Amino acid sequence: MDYEPSESKVRCLLIRIPLVALIATACHVAGCGTLGPASVQRDRTDYGTVIATTWKEQTLLNIVKLRYGDAPVYLEVSSVISSSAMESQVSLGANWFSGLPIDGNSQSIGASGRYTDRPTISYTPLSGERFSRYLLQPLSPAAVFSLVQAGYPVDRVLQLTTRAINGVYNRSTSPARARAADPRFYQLLEALRRIQRSESLGMRINQRMSDESVLVIVTRDVSEKVENDRHAVREILHLRPDTSELKLTFGMVQRDDTEIALLTRSMSEIFLELAATIEAPPLHMQEGRANPAPAAPDPASPWDAPLVRIHSSAERPADAYAAVHYRDYWFWIDDRDMKSKSEFLFILVLFSLAETGVAPQAPVITVPAN
Repeated sequence: MDYEPSESKVRCLLIRIPLVALIATACHVAGCGTLGPASVQRDRTDYGTVIATTWKEQTLLNIVKLRYGDAPVYLEVSSVISSSAMESQVSLGANWFSGLPIDGNSQSIGASGRYTDRPTISYTPLSGERFSRYLLQPLSPAAVFSLVQAGYPVDRVLQLTTRAINGVYNRSTSPARARAADPRFYQLLEALRRIQRSESLGMRINQRMSDESVLVIVTRDVSEKVENDRHAVREILHLRPDTSELKLTFGMVQRDDTEIALLTRSMSEIFLELAATIEAPPLHMQEGRANPAPAAPDPASPWDAPLVRIHSSAERPADAYAAVHYRDYWFWIDDRDMKSKSEFLFILVLFSLAETGVAPQAPVITVPAN
């Protein structure tokens, strides 16, 4: 017996299929949720990673430029505004004719979606007064000892940030100030490092005037070896043996035996020190395109090794902590060189610490929520 579907049943069949597709398509396009929380999880990590990476690369590039006598350029990412929007649209249409066969009927279904991401990133060039504060102004002696108080190794902090302590000079590799270190300076660093590791020396900094702080030394009973180191430190720096409060000032020489005069470096000086020990390509050295390498000290000391080893190669390095391309060469820090990596990270911390005064207020921007 032949079965011929009625017109009403055919219509029900034709309508049911588009409706199922309509619901599935709408849920797929709209995501059956909101875009906001997911974008925070994605964007915060991605933007943070990229900003940190480019910060390292910009600092490394400017150090390399100083070796070649080029002007450094600093751009800060002052704001990142990400505005995202998702739009979806679903349409359904059907036409039926009065008679059979069903070939005369027509249906249509359509869906469309659009995703828009318009990030607004603002860059602020470092110039004028802010350039002077960041790069040309020497670090504050109180800020230097605050790093020691916070737990940073005292020998690394003083070797990197100071030119002299109470007239005892550090080594300099920059072309303008090239000189060997006073042997007592390295003795001072070694004694201070042993004292810090013994955890027998505590300190706090009290601000007294705008240009003077008081370094309060807190001591306890120590072993004979540590006591000898403490005596050696006071002897090298010509400090009174019985005082526990020392004035902390910026200067070349001390005014009396209760003062620590710290001749600190600026960030520009620190960058020049690092630039002088870059392993520049021999061809550039022969052609006079880069400043010559500093002479090796005699006698040599482990303290005279480069603070950060920056290599160069014609090919892009496969395993680099930070790498920049400059004058057809790659300059990079090896990711397996933990000493150079930690020192470079410390320099980035110092760069942030060099900012003084009132921070400029960022403009208030209203972004519509989509």
